[in-house]
Amino acid sequence: MAIKKDLPGVQKDVAMADHTTFKIGGPAEYFFIARSEKEIITALKTAQKLNIPVFIFGGGSNLLISDNGIKGLVVKIENDDITLVSDDVIEAGAGVTMAQLVSFSIDNSLQGLEWAGGLPGTFGGAIRGNAGAFGGETKDSIFQVTALDHDLNIKKFNNTECRFSYRNSVFKAMGWIILSAHVKLKKGDKEELQAIAQSHINYRKEKHPLEYGSAGSIFKNIPVETLRPEFQKEFADKVKQDPFPIVPAAWFVIGAGLTGMEIGEAQISTKHSNYIVNKGRATVKDVLALIDVAKQKIKEKYHIDLEVEVQIVN
Repeated sequence: MAIKKDLPGVQKDVAMADHTTFKIGGPAEYFFIARSEKEIITALKTAQKLNIPVFIFGGGSNLLISDNGIKGLVVKIENDDITLVSDDVIEAGAGVTMAQLVSFSIDNSLQGLEWAGGLPGTFGGAIRGNAGAFGGETKDSIFQVTALDHDLNIKKFNNTECRFSYRNSVFKAMGWIILSAHVKLKKGDKEELQAIAQSHINYRKEKHPLEYGSAGSIFKNIPVETLRPEFQKEFADKVKQDPFPIVPAAWFVIGAGLTGMEIGEAQISTKHSNYIVNKGRATVKDVLALIDVAKQKIKEKYHIDLEVEVQIVN
């Protein structure tokens, strides 16, 4: 098989359900774990050479993958080198988990990532989707990102060139592959930073249905300014800065009476209404049906179009 010759270590028919936090997803036709920038580039060049499609992912925490699986080559990025390059700058591979990055920053008494305590997924994924929580966003500390364009040229982007916006970036918009990035932080008190990060971890354990498979929040939160005046008034006490005034999507799910609704073994969580959880053997069909019902009911009641935050790979 040509791909095995060009890409030693590649596997065939690997269940994606084993590599996503939703625990849903059929087989990857070919599956490769890339543990270095060189291996990432080799995998992509191999896919180009063999003219097969390629899908790249990191921690699998924001993915809903078809039960039919993925044709072509699936590359899981696990380059997890992490280095303190100066007093206040950390360089980390895209495959570093956010848990590793937060811990490393706090161990070095650096302030600026503690908001991400308990955030799932990888650093690369967080940059791609400009992940945020508790008033912080990934963009706040990004100094430079190294990525591959469609021609596999290595390019460096400063913060402005990353074109960060709400849960978006130039990398997500263009489909470019993040290899690594530098974050610039500030000196802080290690114990205080650890306390903040731990409080966020504890909050997630208490408020989020971590006992089930899920992909985190299903829908993007709603900017207050896009709501009709009567709904701005109705949800006035639910507004959060995230980082601009929003109403969490969960409140609209609750308002539409959808909390706890089940289709197959997928459920709109009773613990956090913006989560859809896999109660055992949920299929992608179950989850997509719940998403459609929620969007329709909330459109009817609140005249808003919910936008799915999770990446759906059919």
